[in-house]
Amino acid sequence: MRIGPYKFDRLEFAGSLGDLGTIIPLSVALMLITGLSVTTVLLTVGLFYIAAGAYFKLPIPVQPLKVVSAIAIAYPGKITLSIMAAAGVSFGFILLLMAFTGLIDRLAKFFTRPIIRGIQTGLGLILIQKGIAFILNAELFINPETTAGFSRMVNPAIGIAGFLVALCLLTNKKFPAALVLVVMGIASGVLLGSMRDTTFALGPTPVELQSLTPADFYTALVLLVIPQIPLTLGNAVIGTTDTCFTLFGREQVPRQVSNRAFSISMGLANLGAGLLGGMPMCHGAGGLAAHHRFGARTGGSNIMIGVIFLVVALGFGRMGIALLSSIPNGILGVLLLFAGMELALLIRDVSGKTDFFITFLVAGIGLATTNMGIAFFIGILVQGLLKWRRIDI
Repeated sequence: MRIGPYKFDRLEFAGSLGDLGTIIPLSVALMLITGLSVTTVLLTVGLFYIAAGAYFKLPIPVQPLKVVSAIAIAYPGKITLSIMAAAGVSFGFILLLMAFTGLIDRLAKFFTRPIIRGIQTGLGLILIQKGIAFILNAELFINPETTAGFSRMVNPAIGIAGFLVALCLLTNKKFPAALVLVVMGIASGVLLGSMRDTTFALGPTPVELQSLTPADFYTALVLLVIPQIPLTLGNAVIGTTDTCFTLFGREQVPRQVSNRAFSISMGLANLGAGLLGGMPMCHGAGGLAAHHRFGARTGGSNIMIGVIFLVVALGFGRMGIALLSSIPNGILGVLLLFAGMELALLIRDVSGKTDFFITFLVAGIGLATTNMGIAFFIGILVQGLLKWRRIDI
C-alpha cells in the first residue's frame, strides 16, 4: 500500500527492522545499567522514528549515541540517570546552536569525499567486527542471566543459520530477509526460554520530568558530550546526508534532507528525551545502510517501526527489556554484519590512489581506535599535508 510518498508493505516493514542489531543491545544495556525508564526510552525512540520518517520521507534511522552509550556502560558508577538526562539536553542544545548559526555547514566543508568514505568504511568494518563478535558470543541473549545453562555453541549455530537464511533471502521480496530473521530470532528465543522468568505485566513504566543540577550538566559535558561530537558530525549529520544521496540518488532525495535539517532533528529529539530522562539519540549512516539493505525505501518504514516501539512502550513497558532481549545475539549479529557490509561498500565511488590512501587511512584508524573523531582529524591533517607538499601517492 502506498500513501503519498510513504509505502507500507512487507519490504518496508522488513527494512524497518534492519537496524535492530544496533539499537537493541545498546538500549537494553543502558536501561539495565543506568536505570533509564523502559517506557521513556522506547516512547522517545518511537516518536523520533515517526517524526523523522514523516518529515524526511526516507528510512532515516534512530540510534543511541554510541560514544555516550559506551562510556555509560563502561562506568556505571559515574553515570547516573540525571547525568544521562543532562547529556541529552546539552547535546540537543549544541546541535541546535550549530544548525541555526550555520556552523554545521561550515564544518561540513572539511569533510571531503575521501574523508566521508573513510568514516563510512571504518564504521562499516566496526559493524562487521561487532556482528561477528555477536555471532560467536557464547551467551545466547543480551541479558546474561537468561543465558545460563546453554551450550557455548547454541548462539553461534543460530547466528550461522541466520546468516545463511539472510544470504539466500537478501533479494527476495516475498520473504524479506530481515523480517524472516527477526521472526526466526524471536521464535527461537522464546522456545529456548528467553521469557521463562518474566512475569507477564501490562502497562508503562513511569515517565517523569528530570530535575537537573549544574553539576549534572558539567559532568555530562566533560565525560559524555564532548567525546561524542566528532562522531556525530561525521556520521550522524554529514555521513547520513551523504549516504542518503549515495543510496537514493541526489535527484530522488527530498529537498529537506541536509546537514542542517539532521542537526535540528537530533537537537529537538535530544532536548525532549533528555528532559524526560530518555536515551540520547542520533541518526547514522550505518543505520540508514541497514534499513536500505533490507528493503526500506521510504519513510513508511520509520512509521511502522515507530508504532511498534510506541505499542511496546505503552502496552508492555513493564516487561519491555524481556521482550527486546528475546532475540538471540547471533541474529542481532547477522543484522549488524549485513549493515556493515552495505556501509563499507559505499567506497566503490572513490577513485584515484591519493583518495584511496586517505579513505583507507581514516577507515583503518577508525577501526583500530573505534574513535572516528581521531580518524577524522588525522585524515584532515594528512590530506592537507599531501596537498601542501603536492605529494602524489
